[in-house]
This record gives sequence, structure tokens and C-alpha cells, in this order.
Amino acid sequence: MLSLNREISFGELFSGESSAHREQIISVAAFAGLVLICIVTIGVLFEARAVALRELTERRDGLEHLEARVRQNAGRPITAAPPAAFIEAPTQGLASAALQAHLAQLAETQHAGLVLSGEETAKREDAPDTIRLQATLDMNTKALRALLYQLESGTPYVFVDALAVQPASVAAGRAAEDPLLRATLSLRAVWRKGTP
Repeated sequence: MLSLNREISFGELFSGESSAHREQIISVAAFAGLVLICIVTIGVLFEARAVALRELTERRDGLEHLEARVRQNAGRPITAAPPAAFIEAPTQGLASAALQAHLAQLAETQHAGLVLSGEETAKREDAPDTIRLQATLDMNTKALRALLYQLESGTPYVFVDALAVQPASVAAGRAAEDPLLRATLSLRAVWRKGTP
């Protein structure tokens, strides 16, 4: 009779004599690996669900905050822009010319040199009542700040979409603390069809 308590050596384990034991060990190891993979997958899914719930809670809180602000502002009257906010002209071309004249007047008050000014092509996302203008001016830093302030805070409403600044010519003979700058502005304004 064979003893059931006999120890199996490593060599016997992979030999042909104990193939039944080897198959059992491989099956148990495969099952344990499968169980481990399932446990890790469940853990990852629970973590992803927790992250999604946290994000959902944050978004709901943000939405509640926005809804509260809307309810708070619901009683306030909605004010429209004043008529002076728009450039009134019968055509878009005349509105562009009016914007150029407005810019030239502001540049003159700041003692800036208007080098070049012209209509910029409309962008695809622009509304039909949008006019665009690109202008290049020579001025110092103080005048540039004042011009930008007048453009963005005055009427008609003019929006500065882009600004590129570089030193003007070095031979201009200006002091280093107040250099002459060449500023290129991309401007946008809204026109309303009307009488000039």
C-alpha cells in the first residue's frame, strides 16, 4: 500500500509520475489568479464610482450655487446698452469708416501717430453686426495705456481683441525711459443700422 503522507519532491511534481497533482496545483493557482484579478477589478470599479460620485456632488453644488444667484438676480431689471454704445451707420462699410475716424480722434488726443488703419476680415464666429478694424500706431507707453483705457471704457463700445507691441525704430532719438512703441491693435465693435 502506498502511503498518502508521502512528500512529493519538486522534480517529481513536474515529472510524468505526478501529473494529477501538477494539474491540481496549476488549476488552484489559475483559480487564485482569477479571483485576485476579479478583486482588483472590483476595487478599481468602486474607486471610479467614488470619483464619479464626488465629481457629481461638486457639479450639483456648483449648479445649486448658480441657481441661487439666478434667483437672487431675478428681481433686478435687465438694462440694455445705451444707443451710444453702437456705431450707427446705414452700411457696414460706413460703420467701419466711423470706427476708423473714432480711433483717429482718440489717437490725436494722445499725440499718437496713426501709421496704418484698415478693415479686418470678419471671422466665422462673428455676428453679422460686428465690424473689425486693424490699426498700427506709434506712441509712448503712457499714451498707449490712455488709448486702451479710452477704447475699452468709452462709447461706442470697442473691444481690443489683440495687441502686439514692439519698439519703433531705434533711430527715433527718444530717451530710453520713454521709448516710442509701435502698437498693432485688432479692434471689434458693434454697429447698428441707422442714419449717419
